[in-house]
Formats: sequence, C-alpha cells, structure tokens
Amino acid sequence: QKKSKKSSETLTFKRPEGMHREVYALLYSDKKDAPPLLPSDTTQGYRTVKAKLGSKKVRPWKWMPFTNPARKDGAMFYHWRRAAEEGKDYPFARFNKTVQVPVYSEQEYQMYLHDDAWTKAETDHLFDLARRFDLRFVVIHDRYDHQQFKKRSVEDLKERYYHICAKLANIRAAPGTDLKIPVFDAGHERRRKEQLERLYNRTPEQVAEEEYLIQELRKIETRKKEREKRTQDLQKLITAADTTTEQRRAERKAPKKKLPQKKETEKPAVPETAGIKFPDFKSAGVTLRSQRMKLPSSVGQKKIKALEQMLMELGVDLNPMPTEEIVQMFNELRSDLVLLYELKQAFANCEYELQMLRHRYEALAKAGSIGPLSAEGAHPDGQAGLGMEEGKGDAKDQIIDVVGAPLTPNSVRRK
Repeated sequence: QKKSKKSSETLTFKRPEGMHREVYALLYSDKKDAPPLLPSDTTQGYRTVKAKLGSKKVRPWKWMPFTNPARKDGAMFYHWRRAAEEGKDYPFARFNKTVQVPVYSEQEYQMYLHDDAWTKAETDHLFDLARRFDLRFVVIHDRYDHQQFKKRSVEDLKERYYHICAKLANIRAAPGTDLKIPVFDAGHERRRKEQLERLYNRTPEQVAEEEYLIQELRKIETRKKEREKRTQDLQKLITAADTTTEQRRAERKAPKKKLPQKKETEKPAVPETAGIKFPDFKSAGVTLRSQRMKLPSSVGQKKIKALEQMLMELGVDLNPMPTEEIVQMFNELRSDLVLLYELKQAFANCEYELQMLRHRYEALAKAGSIGPLSAEGAHPDGQAGLGMEEGKGDAKDQIIDVVGAPLTPNSVRRK
C-alpha cells in the first residue's frame, strides 16, 4: 500500500515528441499551475506591493507670505510652508553674504588717508561704488564717473581701496593683535596684463618660432642627459680598469702562503660593468669546469664576436683544456679584453664627438659669429668653451645644431 501511494504521488508527464523543451515548460510549472496571462513580478526587493501609510495625521501646510532680507524694497512674496514654521525667518536668507566695506570719518581721512592724487569726493565715490557692487572692480570701473573725476584704471581703483583698508586696519587694531592686512601689488598686476596682452597679440609666425625653440630646448636637455649618462658610464669603466689592475698587482706581490681570509667588506668594490661577471657554481652536485668558461647571457653578441676576434689575434685557443688554473686565467683574460673593448669604444665616441664639435666651431668662426679657435682649444682671451651664447641671430640654427651633433661614429653608417 505504501508503494502504491508513492507511485501515485510522483506521476510525471512526458514531453510530447517534436515539442521543444522551452515550449513545454511554458505549459505547466512544477506545481501543475497554469501559466500566467500577464507578466508579473513577485520578487520582494526594493519594490513594495502596497504603500504602507501610517496612522498619524499629516502635517498641515499653509500658504503664507514672506520677505527676503536681501531685498531692500520690502517686496512681499508667498509660498507654501509648514504651519509649524510660521513666523520664522526665510531659510535661504543665510546665503545672503555681503562684503564689509570700512567706513572712515572726516578726521581719519585728514590725518591718515589724505593723498594728493585723490580728492575726498573721489574717494567717497569709490567706496560708495564698492558697497553697491560688492567689490566687483570691473563693474565699479564701468560705473565710475570718469567725466566728473579723473580717468582711472581698474588697478588704480584697487590700489587706492586696499591702501585705505590697510591704513584703517593698522589704526584701529589693538596692540599685540595679529593682523591680516590685505595687500595689492598694482605694478605686478599691470605687468601681468601687459604680458597677457602681448601673448594674445602674437602673430602665427611668432607662435611657430616659439614652438620650434621649445622643441629645440627639449632636444638639448635630452642630449645633455645622455652625455651625462655616458660620462658616468665612462667613469665607471675607468674606475673598474684601475681597480682590476691594482688587484692583479696585489695578487702577484702577495706570497703564495695561505693567509687568513679577509672579510668581504674589506674587498674593494668593483662596479658591475667591469668586464664579465661569471656565475658561481656553489650548489651541491657535479659540475664541469667547462661550464665556468661559458659566457653569461648578459654579454651581447657584438661583444662576443669582438672578443673572439681579439683572442684569435693574440693566438689564444678559443676552447682550451679546462684545468682549474687555465679556467681561471682564461676567464680573467676575457674579462680584461671586454673591459678594454668598452674603453676603446668609449674613447672612439669621445674622439668623434670632439672632432664634430671642432668642425662645427670652425664653420661658425668662418661665419663670423664666434671668434677664432686657438691651438689649445680655447678662446684668445683665455675663456674655455665654445661661446655658444655669443652667436648672432643669423646663425641661430647652426648654434642650436651644435648640440644635435651625432654622438657615435656608427650613426653616420646607419644614416
């Protein structure tokens, strides 16, 4: 009987043949309910089915008059407002901010504020306009009575106003107080507007020339940084060569007895660019001596070919018998040869650059923009350098192009 009940409860309907699954799912749901005729949303999220209204009474609103304190004509306006707020001030009145323009007396003006270039009537007219237009000096200048008084600029009006404010603040301040006195630099403001006017009145040719000069200046700064970097690299190579030579001399002069090992801190620091840095095989396991002769991946293909060429010229076998002493000597030889190769390359670059600068200097000297070059590479008056800033305006492109000289002898071949 239990089995029969379970089998009757779990009756399922098979999907007819030829009917898609989606179409069959629209006919009946799991609860055997008919599909809805209209789409419905039964999810309980931010939406609510019914509006939940409280049982409290709604606060009453009233149509009431109000006045705006910002208006001085006493105009009356009306708006809806809660009945509980009747009689209160207009809420937006707090945004009505006004500038506090100082007031001076006749005695203060005669004692402290008198100026031969300004009359009292003209000063009073300026301060009256400042109160009316809230220190908008462009508007004040437009409304200024230029027919009755002398014609003034905006900077003159500002200078007079802030000068009086600073005087009154110093007079009325209590002793020992920290004052914040307003300062207006009329001369700076006039120069600023003059420069702005000149900038606005530039011709297209002047704009193009300025852009050209800015680009040339950026090129000069870039090449200067490159020269400084190459100078540092060259100094590292020279230091590495000197350090390696001193180490070899010390090793030759030292006795062959086993001496106590020195601390690592006492060893002279050799820059990473010194020759070749071979890997150390300190891990456990069997290693071949020939692995210690293998050049690291940091050495470029160009250096490897130059190194093989120098070894062939010296008559050294490229793959010698890898005994302990031969491996050490062979690696030291290749490291010294790579260092020598880098020094030669740096020396060739410097020689080529110096020669190019000398040729350009001679061309400028023939043009008459720079004085002749003496045999020692200096000016006749004893000043060293190329005298770039003393050139004339006609040779501007040539002077700028001095810094743009090719820095390596290989650049000509690339072109």
